Amino acid sequence: PMTRATFPSSRRFELIGVARSCGVVCMGDPFWSSRTSQVSCEARMLALIRRRIVSLSGNARGVASMSAAMAVFIINDALVKQVSSELPAAQLILLRGLMALCLIIAVTHHMGFLHRLREVFDKRVMLRAWVEASATMLYLVSLFNLPIANATAINLATPVFMVLAAAFWLKERVNWLRWLVVALGFVGVLMVIQPHHAGFNVYSLLALTATALYALRDMLTRAIPARIPSILITLSTAVAVTLLAALWSLFQGWQTPGLGALLRLVLAACCLSLGYYLIIDSMRHGDMSFVAPFRYSGLVFAVAIGYWVWGDWPNHLAWLGIALLILSGMALLKEQRLLKLGARS
Repeated sequence: PMTRATFPSSRRFELIGVARSCGVVCMGDPFWSSRTSQVSCEARMLALIRRRIVSLSGNARGVASMSAAMAVFIINDALVKQVSSELPAAQLILLRGLMALCLIIAVTHHMGFLHRLREVFDKRVMLRAWVEASATMLYLVSLFNLPIANATAINLATPVFMVLAAAFWLKERVNWLRWLVVALGFVGVLMVIQPHHAGFNVYSLLALTATALYALRDMLTRAIPARIPSILITLSTAVAVTLLAALWSLFQGWQTPGLGALLRLVLAACCLSLGYYLIIDSMRHGDMSFVAPFRYSGLVFAVAIGYWVWGDWPNHLAWLGIALLILSGMALLKEQRLLKLGARS
């Protein structure tokens, strides 16, 4: 049996320091209770520290994956937006999809998961793939006709749509504070879209619809069993996008792409494939409430690239809307985290 000698005083104080640095609280502070044995509290402390360290490492990976995904997605957006002036939209998306598909299949083979392709036909994986494919088509059409910063800013409303999905689809109770934040988020969207502005068109509404579908995609990602590798989920998404683009291309003309367009599409396909994998990796390894705010890092890249390549710069009202979107998203995620902490305590 463990005795007091098992944990000398120096060891006990060391454990307390580590536990406090990890944010672990046991039986109040500082971890001692007249009703709880010292040894059992120390054992519990060690277990809590281990769990917290695992959580922190998962969140660090999630943040890194999310930030990297936003960077490569914006580069992909910029490349396809450039090529959209040279090729029909459906042909562009189809060519990029075929290139991305080849890359993802090669990576899947390298990782040794080709023998598990049957898992791609899991109904949850397939539903997620078709939802993301639909969102991607709508978003790209809007991107080709909007400034890249505006299209990216509209996508910042994803957390707002996630609250709506939780309320109406999952039947979760949503308090008045969340509804207020959701309302502010939609005000921010309207400031970015600016319905009465001369530059407003239907493509802003397509971007908003795509954002709602992206929120649904994120919720579906969490429902996929952990045993299914992320690369197979990535593969299913690439297949769905390519098939939709192929169907659409039947109703559009076809023209021979130039070498410059092909090279940009190859680079876009690499960015897209990597982004697919990274976004899934971030959702599966990090806490959503911790990782999701780093989605906003994409706006920095979008504004910079939009100004550098096309000379686009959001007006003052759009900047105010962007700020409202970021604040509403952060508030929703912060409140969600506080609710989880309250439930655990």
